[in-house]
Order: sequence, then C-alpha cells, then structure tokens
Amino acid sequence: MTVALMWEARAVEGRGEELLAWVRGQDLPARPLRREVLRAPGDRVLVITWWDAAYEAELPEFPEPAGELVARAVHRWRFEAVEG
Repeated sequence: MTVALMWEARAVEGRGEELLAWVRGQDLPARPLRREVLRAPGDRVLVITWWDAAYEAELPEFPEPAGELVARAVHRWRFEAVEG
C-alpha cells in the first residue's frame, strides 16, 4: 500500500522563502519513496511524502518549525492511494 503524508505550513508574512529553505533542509530518519515540496501565495509551503507502508504505520513526519517562523500551527493529513 502507498501512504501519502501531507504537511502544510504558512509562514509569517514575508518569510515564505525562509520557511521554504527550512523545509528543504529537513532530513527524515527514513527515506520516503518520493518527496515533493510545493509553495503557494500567502507564504504557504506544502510537503508531500509517499511511503510503502500500511495506513496506520508509524512514519517519520516533518517537525513544527520555530514559532516565530510560522503564522499558525502546521496542518497534517494522511492519505492512502486507491486504484482506478
């Protein structure tokens, strides 16, 4: 089964590039099948990691950035791939 973990944060206004650099510098203790980093207006950064694991599996997740870098708590979602 493939599980996707989504991590999304909104930087304090004007600090989107700093948040993006912080995300790019994060190493996970295990390597996902795939890792993609995206950004959007409003200084938002999204990271999606794909794992070959059961939905309930313990998987490494990105930490919370320092409080002065983000405008709100990080949002996290977990999805499983479906066929067809």
